[in-house]
Amino acid sequence: MKPAELTMRISTALETMRKSERKVAELVLRKPAEIIHMRIVDLAREAEVSEPTVVRFCRAIGCDGFQDFKLNLAQQLASSPSFGQIAVTDQDSIADFTHKVFDSTIDTLLQVRDDLDPGLLDAAVTSICAANRVEFYGFGASGAVAADAQHKFFRLQLATAAHSDPHIQNMSAMSMQPGDVIIAISQSGRTKALLDSMEMVKQAGGIVIALAPSNTPVIQNATIPIVVDVEEGIEIYTPLSSRIAHLVVIDVLAIGVAQRKGSKLQDHLFKLKQGQRSLRVQPEDQL
Repeated sequence: MKPAELTMRISTALETMRKSERKVAELVLRKPAEIIHMRIVDLAREAEVSEPTVVRFCRAIGCDGFQDFKLNLAQQLASSPSFGQIAVTDQDSIADFTHKVFDSTIDTLLQVRDDLDPGLLDAAVTSICAANRVEFYGFGASGAVAADAQHKFFRLQLATAAHSDPHIQNMSAMSMQPGDVIIAISQSGRTKALLDSMEMVKQAGGIVIALAPSNTPVIQNATIPIVVDVEEGIEIYTPLSSRIAHLVVIDVLAIGVAQRKGSKLQDHLFKLKQGQRSLRVQPEDQL
């Protein structure tokens, strides 16, 4: 288990736990730094449960026992200072869950950043810069990321498009030329329509850059696999951070392309900015 997974395991398991086990979970989320110094008898006493209940709680979240749980908890605290701030409950105030949502997202971004492979990012940037066409594929929430990505890369003097309809996506894939690039974005990494389009692109000689979880078909079938692992809970109060993680990775690729293009692109972006001024109310117009 990755250290960061413990947070989500506890958060997502809350609703399915027995009442007594949930008391242990809520105590852990409230006082994580204190828990790592407790004996099992101390934790049971403070949570007002039995010692076997503490052991059942540890096993319910994927740990072998109390000592294994404390080891994972200590690793979580070392790698993620905002541990315990993520599980939102219906008793939280607006201020409480605002902080928890931000802390959850920050944790997610730090985890994804530390797992990114610079070599694969460099290969992706190189391929994008050399391509005649760069298109973005995604469905659902990933479709929104694809649309945002198209807007970013369109400004970088690239021929871009974004597709979230499977039929249009297939037609796009079949029209690709050797060296063209598609960026496939998937939170599940298992969408069949996306996999079909990816295969068509590769058969046409195109390059598939994938943003998806590790060990999923989308990653395994990509030319350049960029792993974005985000543990998503299924309960109503779990913030969905994978969309934001994908957006930030797209930003990394965009910055890489902009850096490669250099001063000519800067001149172009300056002209775009100047051209937008006429569409906006200027401060002097408000006087």
